[in-house]
Amino acid sequence: MAAKIKKGDQVLVIAGRDKGKTGEVTQMFPSESKALVRGINLVKRHQKQSPSQEGGIISKEMPIHLSNISLFVADGKANKATRVGFKTLEDGRKVRFAKRSGDLIDG
Repeated sequence: MAAKIKKGDQVLVIAGRDKGKTGEVTQMFPSESKALVRGINLVKRHQKQSPSQEGGIISKEMPIHLSNISLFVADGKANKATRVGFKTLEDGRKVRFAKRSGDLIDG
């Protein structure tokens, strides 16, 4: 199955502690159905000091489930989250499109 959300996409959190926040997908975990989003799902971790890293309490991002995020399309019509569909173009390419506006995402 093709991924509806990919690395580099802007997403909106639609459920959970960070609901309403937007961020960019930095890493995907397709086998777990999760994504790492910049600035979302921050947790505090107690880090032991090592030769390469300083000790203390650090904030890091944890993966968020794909069901809790939605693609965020910032266009002139509406700055809202949208569902993603797939189309096959005349030249045979399979592309993603925003179901809200009908615009192509992958171009």
